[in-house]
Amino acid sequence: MYRLGIDLGGTNIVAGVTDENFNIIGKGKIKTNAPRPAEQIADDMAKAVFEAVKNAGLEISDIASMGIGTPGAVDPKAGVVTYANNLGFENVPLCSMMKERTGVDFYIENDANAAAYGEYIAGAGKGTKNFVAITLGTGVGGGVVIDGKLYSGANYAGGELGHTVINFDGEMCSCGRRGCFEAYASATALIRQTKAKMEECKDSLMWEIAGKIENVNGLTAFDAWRKGDRAATEVVKQYIEYISVGTTNMVNIFQPEKFCIGGGISGEKENLTKPITEFVKREDYARNMNKRVEICVAELGNDAGIIGAAFLDRLYK
Repeated sequence: MYRLGIDLGGTNIVAGVTDENFNIIGKGKIKTNAPRPAEQIADDMAKAVFEAVKNAGLEISDIASMGIGTPGAVDPKAGVVTYANNLGFENVPLCSMMKERTGVDFYIENDANAAAYGEYIAGAGKGTKNFVAITLGTGVGGGVVIDGKLYSGANYAGGELGHTVINFDGEMCSCGRRGCFEAYASATALIRQTKAKMEECKDSLMWEIAGKIENVNGLTAFDAWRKGDRAATEVVKQYIEYISVGTTNMVNIFQPEKFCIGGGISGEKENLTKPITEFVKREDYARNMNKRVEICVAELGNDAGIIGAAFLDRLYK
């Protein structure tokens, strides 16, 4: 049996055909060019679908089901994107629109949930029953799996882990609250923190690595930290503490078997997981218990959302 998953992003639409062993055997990609009418985006999603199927050496009739991971708030039972600000979607019946264009049944989830589910079934969470994943990107996305099922609450808006507060009355978050986990632990926040430290320390190696402040990215501070730069070390240490505080909150709430960190910064691997694990061991409410959460990094990269979306039929069929 073959399935297809779509990762609908603000920049790109990526479709991938998967086999039963979670291998992606063909992909299709097209620019999202959002915001624009949902009908136009659905047309291009269908183009990406047919391209992926062709590249897999299959026919559309070979695909048993398809799924979509999309930004925003989603009603998976109705197949509707209730609101996605970066796409300009409001109450868009995307599943029925895609079935009209492909003839195949569609399932839908929030993109962070889809990525978490992908890691759960095929990546870092494989073999667990309770699993929590965050992605450190433009924001902090999150997904929660409890007893093998995605948790999204009574109104499908649960699991917004990035919008829990770690610093009361702190930095303003894009959601309108102050002090959110996202406002301190996202890659966007790290870039802001790096730039601020560079302006404060004109002799930092971060200037040499970035060339100019406009070129700063999520790895600038880590690259300078590896070379022993004092200012970069301060940035990295503080940033990891922000992640650790938010992680400890999630651990105290869910006590999963594994807590997974994804996004480009997760490429730092033990440079992240080791100090975060040490912090959680000190702060975790269950610190006196023998069974403790394992802090790990994501394994599937950008394919997590495609794989998770492709297998949504297991949850909602």
